[in-house]
Amino acid sequence: MTKINEVSKHTGIEGGHAKNVANFEKLISVCTGYGAPYNPSKTSLKLPGLNTLLTSALTSMANVKDKFNAWSAAVDAREILFAPPSFSKFITRILNALESSEVTEQKVADAKTITRKLTGKRATPKTKKTLDSSTTVPATETSLVAEHDEISSSQMSYDNRLDNFAKLINLLATETGYAPNEADLKVTALNTILASIKTKNTAVINAKTSLDNARINRNKILYFVPTSIYNTQLDAKKYVKSLFGATSPEYKLISKIKFIKLA
Repeated sequence: MTKINEVSKHTGIEGGHAKNVANFEKLISVCTGYGAPYNPSKTSLKLPGLNTLLTSALTSMANVKDKFNAWSAAVDAREILFAPPSFSKFITRILNALESSEVTEQKVADAKTITRKLTGKRATPKTKKTLDSSTTVPATETSLVAEHDEISSSQMSYDNRLDNFAKLINLLATETGYAPNEADLKVTALNTILASIKTKNTAVINAKTSLDNARINRNKILYFVPTSIYNTQLDAKKYVKSLFGATSPEYKLISKIKFIKLA
């Protein structure tokens, strides 16, 4: 999942979770307002139990926010290394250095194949005429175009670009004719960059795992365990209904507080 999709998902759903927690705090306020008559036998429905659950929910929400920010920062740090057009220009410099070295045409051809995967360029770019053509494309041809697009998109994933960058460095390292004078184009410098990319890519993976685990824990507290906010608010409403009656103003006050199960 791209960062844009992840941020969109986070922004949209988190608002719903926050609303549920805010409504639970409102429910506690209503229960407190009942005064002495509100005296359930179930520990989780007593005011101290409700407030403890609210604290746990708020803590889990804050933890998700912290983990999301950490993941976002890790993604940004990785994106800087792959940022277009600087990364593409750097790859082009490497290829130009190889082409101007005493190497075989086959080595250059192999390097070009890898660099196209790194920069997302097609072997044969579509012409404007092709793009503007209104001629119906046969189904088989359409399938091939779609497949080609999928391959290009797949090759541009961070894991694939990391793998292809490593392949390019390995190709250069095995070619004695590749010996640029520019320090940043030497194999040792490229390996340093590769190590940095690997470190930052691992940081993103670990940060996403932490974020996923924080969300799992949050969802348990809000929805899944027997004493979750969602289940507890249902029990609290049932208790108030039995205490004051289904048509009582006291029950109407608590029954109108809505909760949505989002997980």
